[in-house]
Amino acid sequence: MDWISDQHLSKIKTQEEREDSHKPRVTQSSKNPCTQEKCMKLLPIATEQLQWMPYVNPKLHVPVIKFIYWSIRQLDTDIQQHTTMRSTMRRLGEDIFKGIVSKGNPHSSSEQPTESKSKSAAFFKSFCMPLRFLSTLIVLKTVKQVDYLAQAFESLRVDLKTDEGKALFLEYQCVPVILSHLKISSTSLLSSALDGLLQMTMESGKCSLQPFLEACSNESFFRTCCVLLRSSKLDVAVLEKLCVILQKLSRIKSNKKLFELFGLHQMFQELRRTIDPGHTFLCINLNSILLNLEFLRSNSLDSSLSTSN
Repeated sequence: MDWISDQHLSKIKTQEEREDSHKPRVTQSSKNPCTQEKCMKLLPIATEQLQWMPYVNPKLHVPVIKFIYWSIRQLDTDIQQHTTMRSTMRRLGEDIFKGIVSKGNPHSSSEQPTESKSKSAAFFKSFCMPLRFLSTLIVLKTVKQVDYLAQAFESLRVDLKTDEGKALFLEYQCVPVILSHLKISSTSLLSSALDGLLQMTMESGKCSLQPFLEACSNESFFRTCCVLLRSSKLDVAVLEKLCVILQKLSRIKSNKKLFELFGLHQMFQELRRTIDPGHTFLCINLNSILLNLEFLRSNSLDSSLSTSN
C-alpha cells in the first residue's frame, strides 16, 4: 500500500501541468483517468475498512490513511468525480475526525460472547504525528463543518511549529490543500488557513523554507492571492499575513513575472499610497515587496519611512 501511494498516487499534476496536457503533444496523461476511476472505486471500500481499524495493528494505520489521502488528492484533477462521491467523502471525513470506537470483536461468532471492552482507533486525535497530520489533511479535504475545519487548522498550525511537521507538509504537497480554503467567502477560516502557511515561512533547522516557497511559486497560488487582494472585505490582519508570505516570495527573482502577470505590483503600489501609516508592519512589508520587485527605489523607501516617523 505504501508503494502504491508513494510511486503512483502521490504523482499529482499541478493545475498548470494539467492545462498544458490539453495541448497536442505526447504525454502520459492518458493514464490519469484510469487512476482516478480506480480511486473512485476504492475509496468507498477504504471508508468501510476504517470500521475494522481498532482491531488492526496501529503500525498499519498510517499506510491506510496515506492511501486514502493520496486517493482523494487524485480526484482533485476532476471536480466532477469529487462531487459524485460527496456522501462517501462526508462520511470519511467524519470518521477520520471522530475516530472509530467498536464494541466487541467483529471476528467472534454470534454464539461466542463478545468482548465487553470497547476498542478504538484515533486518527485526527492520534498522538502519532504522521497519522494525525495525514488525518488533518483528509479532514480539510472532505469536511464542510466550520467547527471541524477550525480544529483541523489549529492542529495543523501547532504541528507546523515543529521540523517534523514542516517536513510532512512538504512530503504531502499541502499547498493546494490550504489554497482551497483561501476564500474571502470563508472569512472565519481564512485567517486560520494563512496561519498554517505563515508557520512554513518561519526559519527552521531543516531548511524547509525554500522548498515551501518553490511550492507556492506558481500561477495557482498567485491567482488566489490576486482574488483575495481585490476584495474590499479583506481586513488588515489578514492582509498583513498575506503580505508576509508574498514578501518572502518576492525575494525569488523568477517570481517577478508572476507578480506582474496578476498585477500584484500595482495593487501593492496602490495599497502603499492609501494605507494608514499607523499600520507599520504592513507598510514595511509592502515597501519590502516593491523594493524586491524593483518597483521602488531605496531612496524613495527611506523618504517614506522618515515621513511615517
